[in-house]
Amino acid sequence: MASSSLPDIWAWIQSLPPITDWKSNSMSITICSSLSPYSSLKLTANKNPHNTTPNVIFFILADFHLPISLWTSNPLKLGSKSSKLADEDTVFQLFHTVIIGVLNYAPIKNTTYLKPHISRASSDPQNMFNLAFYTLMLLVCIYEAPQDLRFGYLNTLKHHLTGSKSREASKLLMRVLGSNLEEQWMRSLNLAITNWTIELQASPLSLKTPSPLFSYALSTVGMWKVQLYCPIIAMDVEKTSNPCQDERLFFSLMYQQLEGVVQLGYRTIFRDNWVELVVNVDNIRCDVIPLASEILMAERGIGAEEKHFPSRVSLQITPIIQTNVLSVSVSKSSDNPTREIGMEKTIEGSFDPPTSLGLKLSAGETITMTLKPWKFEQSVQANSVNLNWFLHDSINGREVFSSKPPKMALFQPKAWFKDRYASIYRPFTKQGGVVFAGDEYGDSVLWKLDKQVVGKTMEWEIRGWIWLTYWPNKHRTFYSETRRIRGKSTTESSLAGVGFFVLSRICR
Repeated sequence: MASSSLPDIWAWIQSLPPITDWKSNSMSITICSSLSPYSSLKLTANKNPHNTTPNVIFFILADFHLPISLWTSNPLKLGSKSSKLADEDTVFQLFHTVIIGVLNYAPIKNTTYLKPHISRASSDPQNMFNLAFYTLMLLVCIYEAPQDLRFGYLNTLKHHLTGSKSREASKLLMRVLGSNLEEQWMRSLNLAITNWTIELQASPLSLKTPSPLFSYALSTVGMWKVQLYCPIIAMDVEKTSNPCQDERLFFSLMYQQLEGVVQLGYRTIFRDNWVELVVNVDNIRCDVIPLASEILMAERGIGAEEKHFPSRVSLQITPIIQTNVLSVSVSKSSDNPTREIGMEKTIEGSFDPPTSLGLKLSAGETITMTLKPWKFEQSVQANSVNLNWFLHDSINGREVFSSKPPKMALFQPKAWFKDRYASIYRPFTKQGGVVFAGDEYGDSVLWKLDKQVVGKTMEWEIRGWIWLTYWPNKHRTFYSETRRIRGKSTTESSLAGVGFFVLSRICR
């Protein structure tokens, strides 16, 4: 169902007449219908004119045989000076209530929410409100709607939330919420999507899983940034040792989400005969965050420390129109892995007691090799530049994302992937993520452009791929797997990729 099929809730609320003109105690609007012809999802406003200050309460109802209330707002005070039911102050009260409703589904409840700064001055409040309302409705349907009704509702809402208006509104809403509330918002949403996906996988019906990735991009002078979130369960499985039969391990692995940030800096340099556009890595961060509390992870899973870790990150930067590109230059890739090879030969001898007839000798040889866990490489493909970070096994030097842990190493308590979030030799942060900063991976890439680009705006596309791998940490198992999320341009869907368009005007 097309996204345009859902009504404009903001406009409907503002068009409601004063409660004194209502012919009944409630006013309703149908949102969408289920697969059943006898049920629909409605938003209903109920008046309460008998209080000292008249108020109205909004309900999300599943209208089925008997109406089932799925969500209820706080009582909203009505303005006395407006000829409508709800003036702007009332609508913004509801806006705030809707946002808190989404945050209340977060895996870890936070009683000290920062208050979202939403006001008349906010850019495009109408589409932001509609996005927030339909996000709340999606979560309410996943958790509260009867199972035989929810599939039709959820598919309709999913199509709406992946539409072009919702994509644009999501960027504005995330900026209004701020980074702290944004994280809680996305954890609420992806916890619900994880539960929904598990339900779909267990269903005998052939139903598509929800869109896996939410990302949005910002571009400003001198910097490009993309923020992304993806539930682990929605990532494509590239390699696995065998199906995971351990339900507790499955719970710990699937109730996690990938949170990532890509920040690139750029600058222009004007030469006599051409213009140089220089791009460098500012910060790339990838974290795997639990979507369940520590208590729940211990009860239903085997702890939050059994989780995937980043094993490869790949970015591709491409100028959309390449007419003015003269050449591409890259810096050298990172040095080869550090090798410390020491050879030690020993001979030991001893005389046995007089009752023995011989001399015992033993010889040993020890070779040690230290490998740098992360290797950074740059390469050129036509006018595109590829940036790649690979994690290697420090024991045998193999790429982690494309290999399995040696079975014998699974029994070695000092293997590098054992106790990997506490060991001093860990290739991750304490939380289990990675940070690629400009001081270590700051070698820039450079495009030479002809001088006709001066005064023009150029479009650039950035695509991204992230691999996450699971090898046993403390749990005894032979199970391992690697998952990947692949980026696409946001011109297709903001819930379907990491790529984005950035604009930079080349001006002297």
